Amino acid sequence: MLTIETYQQKFVEYLEEYSIIKEPKSLYEPIQYILKLGGKRLRPVLTLMAAEIFDCDYKKALNAALSIEVFHNFSLIHDDIMDDAPLRRGCQTVHEKWDVNTGILSGDAMLIMAYQLFESYDNKIFRNLAELFSKTALEVCEGQQYDVDFETRSDVTISEYLKMIEYKTAVLIGAAMKMGAIVAEVSVSDQESIYDFGKNLGIAFQLQDDYLDAFGDPKTFGKQIGGDIIENKKTILYINALNGSKPEDRLQLQHLFSVTSSNPEEKIQIAKQIFIESGSTKATKEAIWEYTQKAFAVLETLNVSEDKKLILKKFGEQLMNRNL
Repeated sequence: MLTIETYQQKFVEYLEEYSIIKEPKSLYEPIQYILKLGGKRLRPVLTLMAAEIFDCDYKKALNAALSIEVFHNFSLIHDDIMDDAPLRRGCQTVHEKWDVNTGILSGDAMLIMAYQLFESYDNKIFRNLAELFSKTALEVCEGQQYDVDFETRSDVTISEYLKMIEYKTAVLIGAAMKMGAIVAEVSVSDQESIYDFGKNLGIAFQLQDDYLDAFGDPKTFGKQIGGDIIENKKTILYINALNGSKPEDRLQLQHLFSVTSSNPEEKIQIAKQIFIESGSTKATKEAIWEYTQKAFAVLETLNVSEDKKLILKKFGEQLMNRNL
């Protein structure tokens, strides 16, 4: 097994070979641009790591890992268009640097390119990868639509929110790991177990992201603290707070999240105080712990050595150790 950093390095080297400008340049330059913007490359690293957990050379999984990364970045191009976002990883978004039509078409091409990357595998692996990919891609779209729908709803439940983040975020993490298992040609049972490990860890990771957006350390979190509050995003902190607040606090919170504040710092502080007093922060931490433990419990069902189970557990702990 390699280190996470080494998997990242090996994947980026492979990505550099793949990212070649073709004609028409106006279609492929935006694709190369988004793929080279960086990021943690978490999903493709998980594919490579999962393959080696099951005693398969990570190199065999490089095309599957690249497919996951191409699809992920395709979804980012289209999400940025939907959100009218000006920046992605500190740089101009594709639709801002070029235009909306280019963003749509280049994104569409990336979805097709993601499927093409499976063609290097034999028929059985190709079919299993394609079936998983189609299922996952559709779920990601469903999750995005739930997220859009929730923006105009005031009655979103915890179970609905959990389903949204499962589909929008967590299933792609689960699929990344299962792809590594498919390439390694392990049993269906092990494929499903590694998928469940990734999915549960993905849910915990997103819930933690919600928590840290309000209560994280700005030096280590990497984003503006309170950004979700400023943008009126109804995360698990907001939903838990509505369920646990006094009537007057509930009304104040609903008002805060229905307007654009001229004093964002004050808005953040008021919301955070309600989150704390309502018990929302405690409930959110408990949910993060619950899904992390669900992920770790799945490891016991994997047919791999205890040393490799420990590697996966340490990876999960490292992923979740973000100053919670």
